[in-house]
Amino acid sequence: MFKKITLVLNFLIIVALGVNAQSLNWNKNLVIAHRGAWKTKSLPQNSIASLKEAIRLNCYGSEFDVHLTADSIPVVNHDADFLGIKIETSTYAQLLEKELPNGEKIPTLEAYIKEGLKQNKTKLILELKPSVVSKERGQLLASIAVKMVERLNAKKWVDYISFDYDMLKKIIELDPKAHVQYLKGEIDPDQLLKDKMSGLDYHHSVFKKNPTWIEMAKKNKLVSNVWTVNLEEDLKYFLDQKVDLITTDEPELLLKLIKN
Repeated sequence: MFKKITLVLNFLIIVALGVNAQSLNWNKNLVIAHRGAWKTKSLPQNSIASLKEAIRLNCYGSEFDVHLTADSIPVVNHDADFLGIKIETSTYAQLLEKELPNGEKIPTLEAYIKEGLKQNKTKLILELKPSVVSKERGQLLASIAVKMVERLNAKKWVDYISFDYDMLKKIIELDPKAHVQYLKGEIDPDQLLKDKMSGLDYHHSVFKKNPTWIEMAKKNKLVSNVWTVNLEEDLKYFLDQKVDLITTDEPELLLKLIKN
């Protein structure tokens, strides 16, 4: 009887906190699908379909890119334009005039996160794209993203990455416990630690030019992530270097290498 009461109380506590009981049950591999898993099945990059495929493959994470429309709706797309329509100077309604090759409309950040919340094995790696309009718009995107993640109870599902250091600082200001990783590559792990970053997510050429940075990151308890690694020889190299995470357009190949 006491055991049953304890289980019920634990369940009620979890519900009250708004946290899924299995929210930390991430896949233990180091594979992050770059813009979702799109290449093998010729799916549109950054689509809901590519996210679903990354989840189906059991990738640790699925990376995606976010811009802010003129009417302040965060949408998921890599380039600054969506099929020829400039995102930051267009409304969301204008973007809906076109669709991806699989029939999807451009996903909103909210729709993308909600899809990710339907499972509990693959993290959402949210890349905030620097604004081409102004620094203020970039700061606004960071604020909107953090508030949306909080509203959707998705904090444990989402890691943030960006080439804009100030956007990441804004995220840390709004949510000191947020996981943030810098992308550009010119800042060493010691400075990242001082600035309260969670990790470094650098191009493979940066890590090869600075071979001590992976070990420095480990000493500083920072996450080391490398992008975008597609060649088998490079994937093997970074597996040997014991990097924490590898972002790739070839998640199936990397998963195969890990199993062998």
